Amino acid sequence: MTDSIGFIGLGRMGRSMAANLQKKGFSLLVADLNPEAVQALVALGAEAATVPEMARRCSVVITMLPSSVEVEQIAQGADGILANALPGTILLDMSTIDPLATDRLSKAAAGRQMTVVDAPVGRLAEHADRGESLFMVGASDADFAKVKPLLDAMGTTTYHCGPVGSGGRTKLVNNYVAITLCQVNAEALALSQRFGLDITKTLQVLLGTSANNGQLRMNFPNKVLAGDTSPGFTIDLAHKDLSLVVGAAHAARVPMPVAAAVHESFSLARASQFGGIDFSGIADVVCELAKIERPRVPEGWKPS
Repeated sequence: MTDSIGFIGLGRMGRSMAANLQKKGFSLLVADLNPEAVQALVALGAEAATVPEMARRCSVVITMLPSSVEVEQIAQGADGILANALPGTILLDMSTIDPLATDRLSKAAAGRQMTVVDAPVGRLAEHADRGESLFMVGASDADFAKVKPLLDAMGTTTYHCGPVGSGGRTKLVNNYVAITLCQVNAEALALSQRFGLDITKTLQVLLGTSANNGQLRMNFPNKVLAGDTSPGFTIDLAHKDLSLVVGAAHAARVPMPVAAAVHESFSLARASQFGGIDFSGIADVVCELAKIERPRVPEGWKPS
């Protein structure tokens, strides 16, 4: 084993996170189904590698993948991480997946004298671009100390939430609130538009009372209300995370009727071909369904 770091999954966020590691001086081996993404990292000095090769050579292998299915496929099997890595290797999964899948991976890794750390990512893609991500980490104290320098290279804020599995469970709680706030904001702004209210004055009131929230202050004015629905975090991904929230809540016997309702709203958005836009664009979806003009702030407007 060397001090090399493996990184599997160079999508919208993973590519920026891997680039930040490479720029901070880590020796990086990378893999992705998209050869263009791999070549972009190779151009920065990383080395392309297969999963088995990466597992044999790296002390930490990072996965940043779409769902539990991909993470478990990459981790297990004859050509997977667990079958090829040396004892003591850490699988650092930064994906947002079913917490029960993390539990299964941790048990399988322990059987091979390896360990799993779950460290899903908070904040948005533009934060990943700037190396300003937030991480929610589930790990032993020893493993947390080992991966902390990597997290510091990719972000500015790291919380050790508890043992393995705590990071992913914290992420589901966080994303439930963030996505639900998008839905609430969307409905409120659609109603304001139907009432014929001035959008900037309505926003000033909302931001000046207890109705204020992070999505309304930080995300909406820079994205959907500015006419930019290019994806930082898509409606499809928000729907996936809500599916995880509802499933985990059912498994834990926690009633979450609001989560179920918002989940169906995002299902409707996907069925209406809005799945690929930014999740703040749920405001446009609500207005589209109600045949209301989409809310937009004047060019250059920012919350005071």
